[in-house]
Amino acid sequence: MDNQEVIKKKIAILGSTGSIGTQALEVIEEHSDKFQVEVLTANRNADLLIEQAIKFKPNAVVIVDESRFEEVSEKLWKHDIKTFTGETALAQVVEMEDVNIVLTALVGYAGLLPTIKAIKAKKNIALANKETLVVAGELITKLAAENGVAILPVDSEHGAIFQCLTGEVQNKIEKIYLTASGGPFRGRKSDELKNITKEQALKHPNWEMGAKITIDSATLMNKGLEVIEAKWLFNLKPEQIDVIVHPQSIIHSIVQFEDGSMKAQMGLPDMKHPIQYALSFPYRFTSKSPRFNFMDYPQLTFEQPDKETFLNLALAYEAMEKGGNAACVLNAANEITVEAFLNDEIKFLEIAEINQKCMEEIPFIKTPTYEDYVSTNAQAREFAKSLI
Repeated sequence: MDNQEVIKKKIAILGSTGSIGTQALEVIEEHSDKFQVEVLTANRNADLLIEQAIKFKPNAVVIVDESRFEEVSEKLWKHDIKTFTGETALAQVVEMEDVNIVLTALVGYAGLLPTIKAIKAKKNIALANKETLVVAGELITKLAAENGVAILPVDSEHGAIFQCLTGEVQNKIEKIYLTASGGPFRGRKSDELKNITKEQALKHPNWEMGAKITIDSATLMNKGLEVIEAKWLFNLKPEQIDVIVHPQSIIHSIVQFEDGSMKAQMGLPDMKHPIQYALSFPYRFTSKSPRFNFMDYPQLTFEQPDKETFLNLALAYEAMEKGGNAACVLNAANEITVEAFLNDEIKFLEIAEINQKCMEEIPFIKTPTYEDYVSTNAQAREFAKSLI
């Protein structure tokens, strides 16, 4: 089928005012003949949500913060855009009949329930919310299989793996390599990180992202979460997933097959590429993004990650190997500690230290139900807060 014949996809963007959401709207605007915005949601950023809604004219919007509902509703009713509010509405709006694909660009645990609802409503998922699979990977992958739903990764690394595996369904994976930039503190040891400020941690060398994911990149927790996510996305064992530091961020990830051959997906660091591929799959659409020039990067280098200094990466591997609710504990604790660091309540190294204590103290559940995940998440958050 020619790309021009592709039926226009109607998209719900959960978290449209964040970094991924705003870039997704740029992709949709560039290909307005192929994509249509059906739903937009935001947590508190009512001003930007109103601006986006007036421009893209979705069927409905959700502002989760109920105190901003009246303001949003008043501005959008004359544009014939339905307005809803609250977390319940966020979970329900994905079930709308006209929605074809749900882009989950929410930050953290908040993405879990809406993703479950969308899968049960048989909507394909463009997954930018890695915490959904980190927290409840077994539950999500089982639900997706039962409902015939595709989970299309939006992370640059998982999007790279996904692209490398296209056409390789019959070939076994020996190992995958998730590449990491190393963040702003690559090469530094613990004694050099004691007095790191949030301003320093928020200066990522290669990528422009939201505050939470940027801090996670600085602690290597983001790479740890990606390791767990990769296990579920690609049905891998822990020993099949390796992390390699690649400061230039040109090779986004690598697949090694059982014959020893390797496939890598390359390109300039630009989140719009994996966003567009997830939305357009199985087609590739044109893009105005800058092109990679080999002469600009005469050397590509690789290093081993320092799991001793950047303890969060080691904790993620530990949680993945342990299974059960361990990753749920780690994710919940990390959401609290990162917020505390951004609020100047703890030091940089205390993020991982508190995360580790939570993993040691919160009761382990080998085969958790959805209710167990909810309970574990709440317990871990409370315990983490008590340590701050």
